Amino acid sequence: MESEGVLLPLIHEHLMMPLNDLIPRRGDCCGRLKDINDGYYCKSCDFFVHKKCSESSEYIEHPSHPIHALQLLRKASRFCDLCGWTIKDLLYHCEICEFDIDIYCAKYPPPEVIDISEKHHHKLILLKELSEFYCNANCWKTGYAYPYKCHECDLSFHVNCVWHPSELKHPSEVDHRLFYHCSFCNFTLDMRCVLYPPPQSLLDLKAHDHQLTLLPRLDSFTCNACGLKGDRSPYVCFKCGFMIHQDCLDLPRLININRHDHRVSRTSVLGVVNSVCGVCREKVDWTCGGFSCKRCTDFVVHSKCATREDVWNGKELQGVPEYPEDIEPYVVIDDNTIQHFSHKEHYLRLHVNGGLCEDNKHCNACTHPVSLQSFYECIDCDFILHQNCAGFPRMKWHVLHNERLTLVTTEADLFRCTACGRFSNGFRYQHNKTSFHLLCGSISEPLVHPSHPHHPLYYLLPEKNVKSCNGCNKVAPHVLRCIEKDCEFVLGFECATLPQVVKHRSEDHPLSLCYGEEANGKYWCDICEKETNPKTWFYTCKDHRASLHTHCVLGDFSGLMPRSRIWTMAFGHIEVVLNKSVSRPLCWNCKLHCIPPIIFKSLDTSCVYFCSYGCI
Repeated sequence: MESEGVLLPLIHEHLMMPLNDLIPRRGDCCGRLKDINDGYYCKSCDFFVHKKCSESSEYIEHPSHPIHALQLLRKASRFCDLCGWTIKDLLYHCEICEFDIDIYCAKYPPPEVIDISEKHHHKLILLKELSEFYCNANCWKTGYAYPYKCHECDLSFHVNCVWHPSELKHPSEVDHRLFYHCSFCNFTLDMRCVLYPPPQSLLDLKAHDHQLTLLPRLDSFTCNACGLKGDRSPYVCFKCGFMIHQDCLDLPRLININRHDHRVSRTSVLGVVNSVCGVCREKVDWTCGGFSCKRCTDFVVHSKCATREDVWNGKELQGVPEYPEDIEPYVVIDDNTIQHFSHKEHYLRLHVNGGLCEDNKHCNACTHPVSLQSFYECIDCDFILHQNCAGFPRMKWHVLHNERLTLVTTEADLFRCTACGRFSNGFRYQHNKTSFHLLCGSISEPLVHPSHPHHPLYYLLPEKNVKSCNGCNKVAPHVLRCIEKDCEFVLGFECATLPQVVKHRSEDHPLSLCYGEEANGKYWCDICEKETNPKTWFYTCKDHRASLHTHCVLGDFSGLMPRSRIWTMAFGHIEVVLNKSVSRPLCWNCKLHCIPPIIFKSLDTSCVYFCSYGCI
């Protein structure tokens, strides 16, 4: 029986209950508010569908796309090709042409020809080809959709900007007729509010427990949902004094953000005194709403920060099963032996480094030499992992990407790290086309770096005044910052992941990374024999008599695994080789003896070497 609930398999996966009240609700089906509030509601997902929308067929033929049938699908975060608006939940889709229209445009298609003499003196024709255009109506925006076109004047318009009455009565302004502006009341509306006026009152349990009423006037207030100031037309609850921005009504309930390993949920009162936002690092108002972690009671985030495009992937997780708990990267066999998921065929045995610099052995994960670190080595082959690299999680979130990353360990051709721009072919954290080499991918907040031990570093939005990295004195694509007052320390991802200790053929002892020093006079690099800047980072030997450029010590290919092979357009297959011979080979391009510790050797042409990416 309908009173006991209905199943609408094309619309929603759960049982839905009939709903018919006097308060308008925005449909999750089409994103529109309707005067007739008859429909179906899923309490567990807070999902409401208008009855008219629920009667949608699985396949339709639509006049805007007569060549193919359209199928009803559930795919959010797309755009309607007719009106250009973001599709809320349901759409009709052409698999052949990738044509999408929302439910509203499907049920109420715009006419092929319209005559709006009060706006334009010629008839407008609805184009049947997707095109990019500049809207000559009041919105003044560039669109990519199916526009109305005046061929005589060569003008184009969004469907929504011209297909509506030129004069209308707005529910927020009941005493006068208006067209965008009422001179009697000095009341003005933009195009979006003219087309889709906000309801006078609504009941949105996702936003608030009580009925909310629109207060259409200019007035300063503090939004209880996000804690930020507002200056006009909030929704208010006259029972408890709750006030909310209109655009905060649609805040999600449960989401993942890239600053935290657990899900965070929306709460009406944060309740954590003297805490800071986990994204912007500014203080939060504990009396206002925001997002918090149920596992980590001290982790809170401003609503606006949590829902930023660079922080949240736009997915509401209410009713969505949580990811399974992270699988450990290795199985412990005994106190000194593990089986790592990247090398299941053999066991790895721990070697605790006692001070010997192992520069001939390289970690298969980060590709760097073992140096003075403890490492796991395969008992049957030459596979090696730093002890630290072996413990990195198989899945994680990263501050530079708003989707969860997976640790990929299969051999790959060159990829470029999104964080620092270096090339690598070792382990990587990846999602679609975004890849981070292992060291950049493993960085999380707060980062405590030995170059700045007293204050932690955080990733914040780029500032207008771009600051150079304190390590290399160059502008880096992404940087970590110190948030302490009057401290302007900035560190790029490339410098943040430089090895602390390395071995180079120019010195008998291991080289240590020096974080610059105030010094007079000139310093010279013993490798390239050119001047160095002592205020930027450099490598130095045990007695601090040498100052070596970091690039001279590491070279262009420090992110590549020795003895691996890659393919290039110009020279075919190339091998990554250690530059350890007594007589250094000549670079095929620059005709100089190769200096870096790792170089390229062509396998298709005998005795051809390259010392840098510039040379190849």
